[in-house]
Amino acid sequence: MIELTHSLSSAMLVSATILGLTFLGIFTEQFHGIERAKFAMAGAGAIIIAGQYFGFYSPQLALQAIDWNVVFLLAIMMVMVSIIISTGGFDHLAQYLARVSGGSQLKLLVLLGTTVTVISLLIDNVTTVIIFGPLIIMICRSMGVSPIPYLLAAALLSDTGGVATLVGDPPNLMIGSAANISFNTFFIHMAPPVLLAWLGILVVLAMMFKAELHTSIAHSFDHVVEYKNRRLWHKSLLVMLIMVVLFVVHHRIGWEPWLVAGACLTLLIFMSRKIELEVVTGYLETPLLIFFISLFILIGGVEQSGLLELVGESFRDTIIEHPKFAALELLWIAAVLSALVDNIPFTAAMIPVLTGLQQEGVNVSVLWWALAMGVGMGGNGSHIGSTANVYIVTISERLARETGDHTMAITPLMWLRKGTPAMLVTLILCSLFVWFGYDYLFVAN
Repeated sequence: MIELTHSLSSAMLVSATILGLTFLGIFTEQFHGIERAKFAMAGAGAIIIAGQYFGFYSPQLALQAIDWNVVFLLAIMMVMVSIIISTGGFDHLAQYLARVSGGSQLKLLVLLGTTVTVISLLIDNVTTVIIFGPLIIMICRSMGVSPIPYLLAAALLSDTGGVATLVGDPPNLMIGSAANISFNTFFIHMAPPVLLAWLGILVVLAMMFKAELHTSIAHSFDHVVEYKNRRLWHKSLLVMLIMVVLFVVHHRIGWEPWLVAGACLTLLIFMSRKIELEVVTGYLETPLLIFFISLFILIGGVEQSGLLELVGESFRDTIIEHPKFAALELLWIAAVLSALVDNIPFTAAMIPVLTGLQQEGVNVSVLWWALAMGVGMGGNGSHIGSTANVYIVTISERLARETGDHTMAITPLMWLRKGTPAMLVTLILCSLFVWFGYDYLFVAN
C-alpha cells in the first residue's frame, strides 16, 4: 500500500511537472520563437514515456485520449469555410455589415459580438469562430481597421454564448447527461448569467480598445463587390442551414458533430462540380491540428496520473458543509484550470464527485451550474484556454505573416492584457449571480 501511494504521488508530481514545463514553453512562444505545436509534441512524448515508466499511461491510452471529434471537426470546417470564402459571398456580407455600422467601430463590435453569441448558442464555439474569423478579417480589411478587437470579441463571446445551452459546448453535454438535465432546464438557468457575461465582455472590450473603436471610418462602401460564384454561395448557405439544424439535433439522431460537418461537406462538394479538393484542402492548418492532438495526449496523461481526480475530491467536504461557498469555489477553480488546461478532463473528473454526492441525497444542483459556468467561461482566461481561442490566435498570426505587420497577431501577452480581464469580469458577474440568485439556480431533488 505504501509503495502504491508513493508511486501514485510520484506519477502526479511527474505529470504536473511535464504539464507545467510544456505550458511554460507554449506561453513564452514569443520570446524563444519555437512554435507551440513543437512544445505540445514534446510534452505528449514526455508524458507517454513517463507514464510507461510509472505505470499510469501507455500509447494505447494516449490514442484513446485524443478527441477525434474536435480534430475532424476542425479539419472539415476549415475546408468548408475555404469553399464558402471562394464564392465571394463573405465579401458581400462584410460590405453589408460595414455599411450598417455607419463607419462606427463600436457599433460594428456590438453587431458582430451579438451575432457570434447568438450563433454559439446552437453550434459549438469552434465552428462559430471558424465561420466568423475569416469574415471579421474581410470586414476589417474592407474598412481599413485593425481586426484585433473583433477577433478577440469573437473568441471570448463564442466561448461565453456556448455556456447557455446543452449543445453549445462539449462539457455541457457531459453535465447534462450525468445530471439528467433537459435542454430547456439548462437554458432557463444558464441564459441569465450568459446575458450578464455577454454585456460585461462588450463593455470591457469597448474600454480596452476605446481609442481604436471611437475612431470613425470615412468609407461610403458604394462599390459593389461582384460574386465569384453566386450559385455556390447560395448552395453554401443552404448547406450551412442544414448543418446548423443537424448540430441542434445531433444528439437525438446519434451523430457526432464531426459526422454532421463531414456529411454537409460531402453534400456541398457534390452540389458543385467545380470544387477542386486539392485547392480547398490547401487551407488546412496542419500545425493547429498537430497542436490539439498533442495537447489531448498530454492532458490525457495528467488525467490518468490521478492529479485531476485528486483536485475534484478536495471539494467534497466543502460541498456538504458550505454549499454556496462550494459553488463559488468550484466556479473559480474550474475557470482557472480551464484557462490552463482543456476543460473536458476537469469536467470529467468533477462529474463522479457530484453524482456520488447526489446519489447520497446531497442536492448539488447549483454546483452543476457553477461547473458549467466555470469551465465554459474560464477558457477565456488564456490564448490556449479553448479551441476557439487557439484558432483565432492562429489566423491572426497567419494574417500578420501575410501582411508583414506583426501588430496583426494576437500574442499571449496581448491576450493577458485584453482577454484575461474580460474573463475576470464575467467570473465576477457569474459569482454575483450565484450568490444572489442561489434560490433561482437551486433545483429541488
